[in-house]
This record gives sequence, structure tokens and C-alpha cells, in this order.
Amino acid sequence: MALERDWKSGQDQDRCLARLNWAIQQLGGTADPVRVARTAELVIQTMTGPWRFFHTPEHIFEVGESGDAIEVLAALFHDLVYVQVDQGVSVNISSYISAFVKEITGQLVIRDRTELPNDPMFEMVAQIFGFEAAQVLLPTAGQNEFLSALIAAKSLEHALSAAQIAEVTACIEATIPFRGKSESGLSPSDRLYARLQQTNTLMGFGWQAEDLSRIVRRSVRLANRDVENFAYTAAADFLDNTWNLLPETNHDLMNANSYTVYGYRMSLQKMEGFMYFLHPELVFQTFQSEPDAQTYQQLIARTQRNLEVARLYLGCKLLSIAVIEALSQRIGRDVPLATMMGELPSQGPSVAQLEHFLPQVSMTVAPETDLEREVLSLVEKGRGQSSSYDIKNSPVATYIIKSIGFAATRRLLASAKEFFAGTLSSEAFLALCDRAVVTTITSGILQVFENRKVALRGGLTVESKV
Repeated sequence: MALERDWKSGQDQDRCLARLNWAIQQLGGTADPVRVARTAELVIQTMTGPWRFFHTPEHIFEVGESGDAIEVLAALFHDLVYVQVDQGVSVNISSYISAFVKEITGQLVIRDRTELPNDPMFEMVAQIFGFEAAQVLLPTAGQNEFLSALIAAKSLEHALSAAQIAEVTACIEATIPFRGKSESGLSPSDRLYARLQQTNTLMGFGWQAEDLSRIVRRSVRLANRDVENFAYTAAADFLDNTWNLLPETNHDLMNANSYTVYGYRMSLQKMEGFMYFLHPELVFQTFQSEPDAQTYQQLIARTQRNLEVARLYLGCKLLSIAVIEALSQRIGRDVPLATMMGELPSQGPSVAQLEHFLPQVSMTVAPETDLEREVLSLVEKGRGQSSSYDIKNSPVATYIIKSIGFAATRRLLASAKEFFAGTLSSEAFLALCDRAVVTTITSGILQVFENRKVALRGGLTVESKV
């Protein structure tokens, strides 16, 4: 497995190097082969960190795939720094930014003006982002993108002009996600345009109004490609990407058969909360004719549909894990999910799983909407792909939905959230659930335990459904 990873990393590094050289050549720059090779190594080493599941080399290649040279360069660097995923800043990266930022009580802060070196690249990047000396950097407010753009600027300053690096920086700034309009009604793209005007004056680039508009339109084009998965035509594909994001922010999920019921539930709950916070207009940007009105409306409509599917899907998953968590509290507080439901399928000996002991039931209350029908299909048949920490279908959620219907599922989810919040006890929550459903799930868990006892004695495990 390690050899396979090394081979893939080598391939990605060669591809990154080729893209860097191509883009610099397209822009008329002259690159130092050693420095460019070192940059490609830095990008790929960082993007293949142990916690990267979505923000990977493949992602940066996809974002830049159909773009021009500026977009290709911005795409390669835009996710280089991801502090909350990588659990900090690696030594390799820190050498590029330590002169400009420092850490104070766990937060990254731009150095005071008296500490900052006289560096035109830093000043330009900070101006384009609207950041100032001594500013506290926030992960949700451009910290990662700013530091990524700074590394891009320092890596490329030997090969490209300041004006070209400013255009790359503008593209990376535009990838700061999920920003709304300012109090004065200006969109993120409008604000970027205004800061580029100031940069143009300060740096003497000589950009005209049309140049500024072109730069911002390109930035919007790249930023929208960065989040294009939100507008996938198939909700299953959108959910696959969502499931790749979960372990980036909950590293316990890396331990496939030891993460707890509580830990898994918290991951789902955070993602569901995010899906309710998000609105399509916060996902995709628009500036002047980029994208055209029809394309933009299609992106918004598909995103709205995917968010609706994700919200109901995650709600169904949360209700099923609430039942499992409530039952798990009868035996402990930090019970591994595999203890309750059986280990994930593997290439080793087959093991009993809870789904093997749940009966096949028909839908008692038919889905009333296309949304409910789609979500039922997703929980029953599964997302597009399995992940390393979860199976793609949801047998317990399927059993619950088919047994009680979507309306009852929604009502019980409200009670489940009271249980999660600690305002409703586990037993009180179980008492509100359908008794036959709880009894059947409990019996299935006991069958999982019984199979472990049989296996421990040297017998065979049982996998037949009840």
C-alpha cells in the first residue's frame, strides 16, 4: 500500500511540475528549474497529508483543468494551506510564511508592522485580501486562502511579474467560500474589484477598467469551479463529496472500527447544521457576465436541490444513529460504533453486522414527494461510493423510514436533537420511538453480540437475516 501511495505521489508531482512549467511558459516567464521542482514537491507533499480526503491533488488538478495559465497556477496553490484539516502548518510550509505571521495562543496572527520585513509580495497579497498588520487570521474568513496565496507569490516571484502574481492572488482570494453581501450591498466580487483598483494604483500596474473586470470575471470562474460539486446533477455524487469532507474535520473517523457512536453522530450533526446554514447564493458567485444568467440560475437551482436532499438524508441518518446512541448508553458512554453495529466489511473473515439481523419490510407510508423518493433510494441503495470509514447505504435508516414513514421520521428527529442536547434522556427518547422498531434494532444488536460470543468460542458467525 505504501508503494502504491509513493507511486501515485510521484505521478502527481510530475503532473504538478508539468502544469507549473506550462503556465509559466504561457505567461512568458522564466522559471528556475530547481525552484519550480521544489514548489511542485511542496504542493503535492502537502496535498497528500494524512487527513486530506477531498482537498487532494486530484481536486487542484480538476479546478484548474479547463482554465488559462493564471487559473492553473491559482488552482495548484489555492488549498495548499488548510490549518484545521492538517492540524496546523507543516514545517515545509512554515518556512515561506514565518516571516509574516506568528502564532499567539493557538491562533495565527499577521506580525506587527515593526516585525514585518519590507516585502512587496506580502504587501500586495495583503492589499488584495484586505488584510492588515497585527490582524488575527480566522479559518472561516480567508486565513487559509491568504496564506496559500502568500506562498504562491513567494514561490512565483522569481518567474513572473508582480502584475501576473496579483492576478493569481485574485483568483485564490475568490475561493474564500460562502460569503454574502456586505452591509452596503457589495458582493465578494465587488469588494475584490475595489481592492484590485487600489492595488493597481499602489503598484502602478496600469490596468484599465476592462482589465480589472476581466481579472475578477476569471476569479469568479475559478471560484465557481472550486465548488462545482454543489451543483452536480446527481445528488449521490454530491453526497460522495460530502462524505469525503467528514474525516477532514473529524480525524477519529480515520480509525474505521474504533470511532465512537458519539463521534460519528457529532460528525453528521455538524454537517447537517452546515447544510442548513448554507444557501445556494453563498456557494456560487457572479460578476458581470460570469457566468451568464441562465448558467447561474441552473447552478443555483441544482445546488438548492442537492442541499434539500442532503438535509433530509442527513436527518434520516441522524435519527438512526440517535437510536443506536441511546441504546449504547445502556452499556457505556464512549462505545465504538462497531461494537453496536459490527465491524465494517473487510477483506478478512466475514463478520456479523446489525444489518444482517434487520427484517426486510415494505414501506408502510409511501413517500409523498420526489425528494422523499430520492432520499429513500439513497439510504436504501446507497451513495455513489463507499468510504474507508462508512458503507454507502444506510440499512438502519432504511428500516426506520420504511417502518414509520418520513413524516414520523421528521417528528422524531426533533426529539433526537433534544436527546443530543441533553434536554431529553436516552430512555425518554427511546420511549418516544416506535416500540417495534426499537425492539427489532435491540434484538439485532444482541445478535451481533451473540455472534461475537460464538466466534470467540471458535464457532461460526451467523449472517442470515431475521
